Amino acid sequence: MRRVVPDSLGELLLGIDLGSSGVKAVLLSPEHGIVASATKGVDLYSDHPGWAEADPTHWWSAVCSLVPTLLTMANVTSDAVVAVAVAGMVPAVVVVDEGGRPLRRAMLQNDARASREIREIQEALGDLDLLSLTGSILSQQSLAPAVLWLARHEPDVWSKVVSVQGSYDWLLLALGARAHVEENWALESGLYDMGFTPIAEVQEATGVRWPSLLEVKTPGTVVGEISDQAAAATGLRAGTALVVGGADHVLSAYGAGLVNEGDGLIKLGGAGDILAVSDHVLLDARLYLDKHPIPGKWLPNGCMATSGSLLRWEQSMFDAVPLEELDAAAATSTPGALLTLPYFLGEKTPHHDPDLRGVMIGMHLGTTRGDIHRSFLEAIAYGFKSHVDVFAQDGLNLANTRVTNGGSKSRLWREILADVLNRNLTSMLNYPGASYGAAVIAGIGTGRINDWSYVSGALEEGEVIFPSPKNVALYEERYQEFLQLNDATASFSHLLARSTS
Repeated sequence: MRRVVPDSLGELLLGIDLGSSGVKAVLLSPEHGIVASATKGVDLYSDHPGWAEADPTHWWSAVCSLVPTLLTMANVTSDAVVAVAVAGMVPAVVVVDEGGRPLRRAMLQNDARASREIREIQEALGDLDLLSLTGSILSQQSLAPAVLWLARHEPDVWSKVVSVQGSYDWLLLALGARAHVEENWALESGLYDMGFTPIAEVQEATGVRWPSLLEVKTPGTVVGEISDQAAAATGLRAGTALVVGGADHVLSAYGAGLVNEGDGLIKLGGAGDILAVSDHVLLDARLYLDKHPIPGKWLPNGCMATSGSLLRWEQSMFDAVPLEELDAAAATSTPGALLTLPYFLGEKTPHHDPDLRGVMIGMHLGTTRGDIHRSFLEAIAYGFKSHVDVFAQDGLNLANTRVTNGGSKSRLWREILADVLNRNLTSMLNYPGASYGAAVIAGIGTGRINDWSYVSGALEEGEVIFPSPKNVALYEERYQEFLQLNDATASFSHLLARSTS
């Protein structure tokens, strides 16, 4: 995507986002806004049910391709870029050797292979209150079960591991930064407490040898500079500042303008994220808790294992039919004709249950492709509503709610979300995502941007969708039935999942 480039841009900031389907990068001028943006796709791997992996070397190759593209688009040389920050999936697991080289593919945040290990570590930890210690409970998101799985199934790899890092921290290391992990990776990993001290009991519960855990750094901290080797590979200038970025969902929310309590964001990506700003620590076993980049603020949030990924699976079942065609068919279908549980990759929040499975009920010989597609859109919306209910139970009510990522291009999906949530929803136009938030953080960390509120109103907002009172009532009934269906089928999901694992 090309932007209008003023004659004189001055200093530029590079933000990179390592996403589930691709790497995105933007060049930001603090005075003029985004001047160039580009994306490079990367492969995902799921060699077995519940697995979700990516190759870090593909992230590196994408960055090496994107940087020259951006410089050409902006008609600048590498001298114009003064700082780089990176966002990425969290808490992805990148295990590296003493040279900082990845020893295997990264295990991504929606990887669900370690369900047995979760149960074992939960038992070993006994009454240890991880919620109070880390802000989240032991779950599919936690690192200890993934590490235990790796040590058991790939002992040759684990024996060579010198450090365990996140996706964006590894990329900074590859660019020349000192080894570290960012605050929210540390919190969501479950390995550090809220003061960022390693929790010995969690490591001991795995019964395996651990490498030393890395120092935790705050977003906006300068942790090194582009090395000569990285400069030669990427086209960036050696000596360019490297700044700690952060978790993709956190920087995406910040970049979307979430700065005040009650501001909310729904991300319709491969997974489904929902975040809300809180002025205080909000602990709930059904949610995750991240630090907001702005000091003193927090981002309680949820992540559903499937969102857009479920629609991609649906497309594969229907011979790669375009989503626009499926939306057109679903638009004429009766709301709530079918009821679906979207647990096709287990579920993260609010259930923390990797052994849940997808369910669809209500089909008959007159069921259409449009009915099925609409039920998927509705199911994901019900999942988001369950999180909004948790926020409300904890005293946090969403006020200004924005919708971003690929799924937000579907007007039908936004209408269904507005009806199910009974809230006005604002879409963001041409939203660059976490790469923009990372670029702003790079500016804050190097003094090129002086105010955290820089993001407020900086990006263009799109159409506001208002809920339909008629559909609100219907969907409230279906939502209650959705909750009942989950309770009724969970034991069968567990039986099938464990008999085929």
